[in-house]
Amino acid sequence: MTAQNPTPDPLLDGPQDPEHDPTATYALEPAYVAALTGRVRATSGETKAVSSPMDGKPLAHVPQSSEADVVEAFARARRAQEAWARTSLDDRAAVLLRLHDLVLDRQDEICDLVVLESGKARKHAFDEVLHVALTARYYARTAHDHLDTQRKLGIVPGLTRVEVNRVPKGVVGIISPWNYPFTMALCDGIPALLAGNAVVAKPDAQTMLTALLGGQLLEEAGFPRDLWQVVAGPGSVVGTSIIGKADYVCFTGSTATGKRVAAGCAERLIGCSLELGGKNPFLVLRDADLERAAEGAVRAAFSNAGQLCVSAERFFVADQVYDRFVERFVARTEAMTLGASLEWGVDMGSLISAEQLAAVTAHVDDAVAKGARVLAGGRARPDLGPFFYEPTILEGVTPEMACFGDETFGPVVSLYRFHDEAEAVARANDGDYGLNGSIFSRDGGRARALAAQVKCGTVNVNEAFGATFASVDSPMGGMRQSGMGRRQGAEGIWRYTESQSVATQRGMALAPPRGVSDKTYGKVMTANLRLMKKLGRA
Repeated sequence: MTAQNPTPDPLLDGPQDPEHDPTATYALEPAYVAALTGRVRATSGETKAVSSPMDGKPLAHVPQSSEADVVEAFARARRAQEAWARTSLDDRAAVLLRLHDLVLDRQDEICDLVVLESGKARKHAFDEVLHVALTARYYARTAHDHLDTQRKLGIVPGLTRVEVNRVPKGVVGIISPWNYPFTMALCDGIPALLAGNAVVAKPDAQTMLTALLGGQLLEEAGFPRDLWQVVAGPGSVVGTSIIGKADYVCFTGSTATGKRVAAGCAERLIGCSLELGGKNPFLVLRDADLERAAEGAVRAAFSNAGQLCVSAERFFVADQVYDRFVERFVARTEAMTLGASLEWGVDMGSLISAEQLAAVTAHVDDAVAKGARVLAGGRARPDLGPFFYEPTILEGVTPEMACFGDETFGPVVSLYRFHDEAEAVARANDGDYGLNGSIFSRDGGRARALAAQVKCGTVNVNEAFGATFASVDSPMGGMRQSGMGRRQGAEGIWRYTESQSVATQRGMALAPPRGVSDKTYGKVMTANLRLMKKLGRA
């Protein structure tokens, strides 16, 4: 596994090539930082450092919000939302198309900041640019399909006109994670804005700058500034306050925290969508293209150093091809380029923090101590950066090991043989999670039939996770302990609306006419129902 060092970047202040200057840092231009951090609604006087996993040193100090700041953010958002909801749907969609272009035009800046804050490889930062652009364009182009008033069947054909409106919820609270800081900050909020809502966002403290850049781009595209409020602070204070004031909450994060979010929303009888943890299965069937499966396995397991809710951690491989697949998978893993770099060409970057490194190390050390075998990786790489850990493949993992059933959320996978496909599906469905799955087979029809039996919200055939995640017309979310609700597609925007039925009755009233007894009315209506059935009416 080779390393790559960074080269100079225009966002940075001072020399940035550690190979030639050991005093180099990843310090951002002060004016750039000030422009971003000034977007936080915060008057507490407190700040929190945002550090780069590239070198562990602070990039910025972000102002922290108080309870009063959250109250003010919602007040401003509500005033902005009232005017925004009266803006035509075409005008709202036009702003999204401008956002699409802005994101593509500013992709270098976005990728730089994502890499600096998260430590991921540049190609994985670029995935975020693509996803936000795709999401903005999709919802702009399908706005009328999802949000126009729809005609429905009335009780009396020709006399009852029924329409269903999509009414915005009001102010949506979005609590987003650190692992994909640009797309997770924006992709859930884009349909909320299109539907006529305002947003109060709380990005994760570790990646505030990227989320703040997203807010800046929204304003530059044409969204009113107060429509997208950003607050910063601990979840126990700021997150709880958002749940107490929002009309709907969208949360992405751990299952444990998601349960607390759901409980808080239930107490207020407001809706929420939760995209939570996963222990995702990857199935290699006996007829799989093994080169393609091994290439997909590397992306499924080690994209963003495995810090991806839909990444694969459990690999089930048919006996007939197990040895040949493992040989290819290990070889590809050992050939990966690791490094802290703003440049293209790195296959895997850093973990986000010391805490994440400790969690990954603990899982691997526990497994090895209890008899698991390391086929690739298995150690930290402080020579590359403070939080680097090698992409790791384990064999012989058993139920008493922590990494067998608990989500690692790092570059660690376990390999298992299976004898028949029914067994593979049963083992894939073990546990409480159900977010994403992958099946590799040359027989697409058989693979899709098996996919329908896998208890995951998304299943990719001959692909890691990108086929479902990037196909934004289809819903994405989890089953069981992996969450509730869906992002993307119609479900991804309808969650931010209330459906309102409006029925207009013409001619006869839905009651016995004058002079007709209730009994006679009942007989007439019964005859009408039978007639409608014969006519094939719904």
